[in-house]
Amino acid sequence: MPIDGKVSSANSRWMNSDGPDAGIVVSSRIRIARNLAGVPFPHLLEQEQSIEVIDKIREALENKEAADNIGNMSLILMNDLSPFERQILVDKHLISQELLNNFQSKAAAIRDDEAVTIMINEEDHLRIQCLLSGQCLKEAWKVTDNIDDGLEKTLDYAFSEKLGYLTSCPTNTGTGLRASVMLHLTGLKIISQLSGVFDAISKLGLTVRGLYGEGTEALGDLFQISNQITLGQSEEEIISNLISITRQILAQEQEARQVLYRERREIVEDRVYRAYGILKCARILTLDEAMRLLSDLRLGIGLKIISGVQDKLINELMVKIKPAFLIKITGQDMSKRGLDIARADLIRKEFENKSSAKGSE
Repeated sequence: MPIDGKVSSANSRWMNSDGPDAGIVVSSRIRIARNLAGVPFPHLLEQEQSIEVIDKIREALENKEAADNIGNMSLILMNDLSPFERQILVDKHLISQELLNNFQSKAAAIRDDEAVTIMINEEDHLRIQCLLSGQCLKEAWKVTDNIDDGLEKTLDYAFSEKLGYLTSCPTNTGTGLRASVMLHLTGLKIISQLSGVFDAISKLGLTVRGLYGEGTEALGDLFQISNQITLGQSEEEIISNLISITRQILAQEQEARQVLYRERREIVEDRVYRAYGILKCARILTLDEAMRLLSDLRLGIGLKIISGVQDKLINELMVKIKPAFLIKITGQDMSKRGLDIARADLIRKEFENKSSAKGSE
């Protein structure tokens, strides 16, 4: 996919909702941190050195021996994108917010299917991530590890026999691995059991973050759960631990939804249909309200209250209704009220198009 396609399309592979348990485990992500030996960490790099790092990684990506491991990647200099285009990549979870700080010296290599991103000169020289739909941590690790092996054919990593991979932040030293899952936990939230679940998670060496990672809100009842420890455990141990805990949370969320539907059926159905009706008819929608309504609609899809709407549409709308994408597709900057109107208009058209497509089948 050309570079422009990555910032003009809202779809990425993880949004297809075709992975195991994707109705609740929206996505799985593996990210590893690596640095080049003999080169200062990114926060100490001069501009010229930053460009040299980008060039070294570009050469590694183009190496014929590593091509089978890596796949077809497009390298994008952050400086070549508009502020809105950079933010769209964040909204699609392809890059981190951190990559936008001092973006003139940073880049990202994104695979054609957008399942793999290599962030360059973020907190570390390389942040290699694989993002897949559903509960696919093992599969995401296999892809990431394969790409890491390919890059290591030409790149010399900063590594210590005692400490493992050396990273800018000590919490990443060791394996350099962060495994995370994005979960839709609206059932547990409605029955007020989230705090208990999160307290238990923290005691097991995991952390809970919002939709876009550390310091962000859990918009749409979406939460990211990831490991905190990277030193002293193998990659397989970290991933297996997160898989085990994810399965437990998944079971708790499923049970919460069944209890809700069994004991408060009319209330749940009313909540879902109200969300569906507002989304299809509203003329003004704030981002917070739209995300809440999409969360309720996602719940309705999971409980089979609503038919004809797929989680894939919800995932894409989460990107399309953000300010950056609205500004990109309209070609004009807008006030908050203008964004709220454009957001409602876009959502209505999405549902109208879906109804038209369904009627023509």
